[in-house]
Amino acid sequence: MKISLVQMNSQDDKSVNLQTAATLIDNVVKAESPQLVVLPEYFAFLDDNVSAMHASAETFPGGETWTFLSSMAAKHRITLHAGSIVEKDGEDFYNTSLVFGPDGQQIARYRKIHLFDVETPEGILYRESDSIRRGEDVVTYRIGDLTVGCGICYDIRFPELFQQLRDRGADIIVLPAAFTLSTGKDHWEVLARARAIETQTYFVAVGQTGTHAGGKKACYGHSMVVNPWGHMIAQSPDLVAAITANIDLEYMNMVRKSLPVANHQILKTIPQTNR
Repeated sequence: MKISLVQMNSQDDKSVNLQTAATLIDNVVKAESPQLVVLPEYFAFLDDNVSAMHASAETFPGGETWTFLSSMAAKHRITLHAGSIVEKDGEDFYNTSLVFGPDGQQIARYRKIHLFDVETPEGILYRESDSIRRGEDVVTYRIGDLTVGCGICYDIRFPELFQQLRDRGADIIVLPAAFTLSTGKDHWEVLARARAIETQTYFVAVGQTGTHAGGKKACYGHSMVVNPWGHMIAQSPDLVAAITANIDLEYMNMVRKSLPVANHQILKTIPQTNR
């Protein structure tokens, strides 16, 4: 199986971002013929202005971005894991991944669970909870005989989510992101490799790259695929580009058989006592 990762530098113009995504998808499908294509977090619109982000939101099904994604998946007969989009549901907004199958039908929706409320060492403040409500559901979907688990960006720091995905049979875990430059240079690769090793899955981390919000904020990029042994098997350069990796399920099964950590988990079965 082939997975293609589309790394972008999205800005505050939805039409331009969608056209960029279309070109990158068209090109990588023509060159590599992947079965799964993944876009980054907030690929359709990225800004630090809450009002602008809310104005870009769409209600599903329908809407410009939803329709675009459905048509692209059907056009190329691929599974398209659409990074994330601002979703409007009543009065609430969510940071939401959508997944479309080769027939253009939506097959999964994941709302980001862990929200990025952080002040970086450089003093840059991020308060995602001021504009986005957290999701509540752990989500997987199927591509043929494979199970794919969903996460978004800051989720990567919470291993219990990925253990739940592994317990639900995930073979591949996909994490779209707009990881900050300051944290990404120290933590992005380390965390991606750790999650792959812990879950013995192929971990697919797809990022935004470069600056946005008028140059006030920057993303780390370095989109990558890590195999179940923790080795990086593909990584994007620091520019807008698409890369492709081959997924070897026989290798994954060999890793799980030789080091059967999933069979050795005991904490969930130990009675809890208060002292």
